[in-house]
This record gives sequence, C-alpha cells and structure tokens, in this order.
Amino acid sequence: MSDSTSGLLDKERIIAGPSFNRWLVPPAALAIHLCIGMAYGFSVFWLPLSKALGIKESLKCGPDVGLIGQLTTTTCDWQISTLGWMYTLFFVLLGTSAATWGGWLERAGPRKAGVVSAVCWCGGMLISALGIHLHQFWMMILGSGVIGGIGLGLGYISPVSTLIKWFPDRRGMATGMAIMGFGGGAMIGSPLAADLMKYFATPESVGVMQTFIVMAFIYFVFMMAGAFGYRVPETGWKPAGWTPPVAQADNAMITSKHVHVKRVWGIPQFWLIWMVLCMNVSAGIGVLGMASPMLQEVFGGSLIGVSQKFTELDKAQLASIATVAAGFTALLSLFNIGGRFFWASLSDKLGRKMTYVVFFVLGGMMYFSVPSSAAAGSVILFVTAFCIILSMYGGGFATVPAYLADIFGTQMVGAIHGRLLTAWATAGVLGPVVVNYMREYQLSLGLPREQVYNQTMYILVGMLVVGLICNLLVKPLDDKWFMNDAELAEEKRLAHERAAASELQRDGAAGADSVSTMVVVLAWLAVGVPLAWGVYRTLLSVAKFLA
Repeated sequence: MSDSTSGLLDKERIIAGPSFNRWLVPPAALAIHLCIGMAYGFSVFWLPLSKALGIKESLKCGPDVGLIGQLTTTTCDWQISTLGWMYTLFFVLLGTSAATWGGWLERAGPRKAGVVSAVCWCGGMLISALGIHLHQFWMMILGSGVIGGIGLGLGYISPVSTLIKWFPDRRGMATGMAIMGFGGGAMIGSPLAADLMKYFATPESVGVMQTFIVMAFIYFVFMMAGAFGYRVPETGWKPAGWTPPVAQADNAMITSKHVHVKRVWGIPQFWLIWMVLCMNVSAGIGVLGMASPMLQEVFGGSLIGVSQKFTELDKAQLASIATVAAGFTALLSLFNIGGRFFWASLSDKLGRKMTYVVFFVLGGMMYFSVPSSAAAGSVILFVTAFCIILSMYGGGFATVPAYLADIFGTQMVGAIHGRLLTAWATAGVLGPVVVNYMREYQLSLGLPREQVYNQTMYILVGMLVVGLICNLLVKPLDDKWFMNDAELAEEKRLAHERAAASELQRDGAAGADSVSTMVVVLAWLAVGVPLAWGVYRTLLSVAKFLA
C-alpha cells in the first residue's frame, strides 16, 4: 500500500480540529451500523434460496445428501435449516472477531476499521452472490458467514470508543444512537431485499444473486462514507462548558483511570458484566426467534376472531394468523430499536448499574406474567409484556459500552467491548436452545400447544435473577488493575494520539474541519431518511396486527 493511501486511513489523519462538530460522528456510525444490521434480516433470503434451482418448488435432496453434502451439491436445493447456519456464523464470528481485533482497532482507529469492515461485509456478499450463481453453499458460508462475520465484528465496535470520547457527558445516548442502527438495519434491509428480489425474479431465477450484488454496492457506498466521516478528538478534549465529575460516593462507579485490554480476562468485574450481558441477551434472543410461532400457538384462532385452537385451524386460517403474527414481530422490532436509544439515554441519568437492575427486575416481572396473560386470553397484556422485554433486550446492548467505560475507563473501551461480545456469541446459542428445546420437550410430554411456553418463561425469569445478582456484585475496580502513568503514555503513543490536531504538519491531515450546519443536517438526512422508510414499512406490517 502506498504512503498516500495508507495516510488516508491512518489514525493521525483523523484527529479533529478545534472547530469540528461532534454531531457528525453519530451519523457516520449509523451509516455503518444500518448496513451491517442487515445480519438480523438475512432470513428474508432463506425461502427463495431454498428454491434456487427449482424456482417454483424446492428440488429435494436425497437421504444420502446431508449437511456436508449440501456444501457442494449442484443437483438439489439447500434446506432452510442448512441456510440458517449462516445466521449462526454471523454472531459467532461477530463476537470472536471483535474480541480478536479489538486491540488493533484502538490503535488503528475507527476509519481503518470501518474500511476493513466495509470490504469484508460487502465483499462477503459478492462472494455469496457467486456462490448462489454456482450453487456452491460453501462459498456462501465463506463469503457472508466468515468474511462477512469478521466485517460485522469490526463494524459493530468501530464507533464505540470514538463516540464515548466525543460524548463524555452523554455516553449512553451516544452509543445508543449507533447501536440503535444495528437493530434498525434489518428494518431497512429486509423490505429492500424483498422488493429487489421481486424485481429481479424471472422464470429462471429467484433474484437473490442480483439482490446480493446490488445491496453489496449500496452498502459499500454508505459504509465507506461512514468510515471517512469518522474523526477522533484531541487527547484531553472536553465539550464546551462541561466539567468531568469529581470522584465522589455518588459517582464512584465512574473512573477517570484506564485498564489495559490484556488484563480484563483476569478481572472479576469483567466476568460479572459478561454474565449480565449474557443473561439479558439469552432471555431476549430466545423469545425474539420464537415470537411469531409463540403468539400463534398460544392464542390460535382468537387472533382472527374464531374460537378454535391452533391445531384446529384450516390452511386459510393458519395463513391469516401468520400475517397477524408477522405484524407482532414487526412491532417487537420497533421496540427493540427504540429501546436501544431510550434505555441507553436514560442510563446517563439513572446510572448504568441501576438501569440493569430495572432490566432484570421489570423483565423478570414481565416474563412471570406471560403464562397468566396467556391463560386469561389477554393478547394485549401478552403483547405489552413482550414489547417491554424487547425494548430492554435492545437497551442492554446499547447500555453496556457506557457501563464498560465507567468501570474500565475510556482508553481501550472499544477493545474491552469487543471481548465482552463473546457473551453475545454465547447467548446466541444458549437462548434459542433453551426456548426451542424446552418447547419440544413440553410437546413430547403431551402438553397443549398453548401451554408449552409456560415453563420456559419461568426458566428465563431464573436467568434474569442470575443476571441481577451478578449486576449487584459489580463494584469499582481496585487500583491494581489500572495502567500506571508510564503504561498509559505508551498506550497513547501506540494509539497515535496527539494533544492537538495542530501538531500534524501533513497537508490536509487535520485542522480543516470547520463544518457548516448544513453538512451536519445532510449527514443526518442521509441516515435518517432510510431509517424513516424502514419504520414506515414496518408500521405497515404492524397495522395488520393492530387491525
């Protein structure tokens, strides 16, 4: 790589001048998160891909073609259960790549990480498109699952440290804005993908390959714009008129010191917060994946005004309640996204520890109430409980980066957050396994479908109690865990920090950062308009549920 090219991505090149407007950084983060958030919406491709060869009907594989055989077969269609492995890989790779390269990200800076993320995520989609064309599932696993998963991890944590440093006065709100984008990515991407597949579909093609290519190019433009929109503040920068809180008993949970990422594996508080996130996410992700069948099986025909149970409905009635349930799922996605911003912002007032106490206590009450509201036939109480639960599921993701910054300091919070995301990878397996296998077990005992989730809800309450206990045990760190002055100075040197942007003498490196209000408005419109369109499309689905 030439010096001029590498210079564009170097951290020294993105130190902001004194006149830079910090409100340009959140839309840059949103631009990346709205793109990689499509990982949540990839299930929109499963049904068309399961008919990639047969077009109208799937070409079934013979009994001799197992999971391994489907990686290379060109004579039969992939099963939906096989395609689902891509979804699993997304979140396993997200957690592991964020943990592996988080330290590099802190030193390389958010722009370089954002560019690598864009190349991996969008390049992975192009490799997947070739895999669809050649009908080679291993190429899709490699492209979107592995390479795309690495892009997911780097893109997810790329803005965290930067936003916390730009908004020391509103850490929760700042990270909530970005991580709200990850929740909103599928809200934009899923209807966009559906429209594109419908446009590209022909008698010879289901249109997924062309959709992957178009979306990869759209995402690449947005993600590169986001990466090049990142700036980092000068060392010691503070918002005008803001004074850092003095260490007192009422804010003892917020440190002014810094922990090195290499030490966190040995710190008890890290593992307590790891369990806090794992329990909160396990409970939420388990019901998120089963929300649609849960509503249908519990309430059956009452969703469309008939008295039959789920097992007594005919094909047309099942199709009608599936439409209602899709609206319920859409409603949950809105609360998932809104909760990310609401709860994270509220944590700036309540404090991070108290916010998680609310999550676990209120969430436990909601889960505990579900069997009662189901038995009473109250759809409103049932839906309200899950809307609150999903808002706190999203809120847990958005609040935890600020929690980490409070406890471990801001110097390497992005890298520490990356390591904490292994809790998400664990929860992505644990939550669905608990919900799905408990459902199967209850059905095998002969329980009616409307009652098979009751025990599961009580198990999830137990998981939240574990999370609550871990959260209550979190306390400020002992001084022995923090970097001393010499270690911190060395880390700042490795991270290419500068006391002021004026220290850079390179032409155009920094300083020319005076930004008009119009540029800030346009940046927000660039991410706000697609997000508003996604909300509109989601509300159309919600309307079917509320009708």
